[in-house]
Amino acid sequence: MKKLIFICVLMLSLTSCSVDDTNDYYNEILPIVSVDIPDEFVMGGVYPITVTYSRPAGCYAFYNFYYTRNLNERTVAVINTAYPNKDCGMDAPSEVEATFNFKVTNNGTYVFKFWQGKDDSGTDLYYIVEVPVVEQAE
Repeated sequence: MKKLIFICVLMLSLTSCSVDDTNDYYNEILPIVSVDIPDEFVMGGVYPITVTYSRPAGCYAFYNFYYTRNLNERTVAVINTAYPNKDCGMDAPSEVEATFNFKVTNNGTYVFKFWQGKDDSGTDLYYIVEVPVVEQAE
């Protein structure tokens, strides 16, 4: 009986594999065009931060945010998954919004660096926003 189950599992796993390369994809970091972020934070609060990014022509879908932190500095970029072998009917660039929630855990001022692409020499460009943490009004 165990041998039969093993053979069934083996057959299923072999038949579920595909060598079809039309499902190829890759992830790409796309430049942020604009940001909607509060002017100030209150300690312990959670705030939505919405970015607008430029999605090129072709099959691109939001995947995730690239997000790093170093003390009160945050670096943010948008990651899309590109499906180059699919026909999605999108033939022109478009601007798309994506939102993440930010929880305030430190006092001071947060510095957000939103990635906007690279210049001609290959240097990363950032839109930098400083947001102070204020005391909650009583």
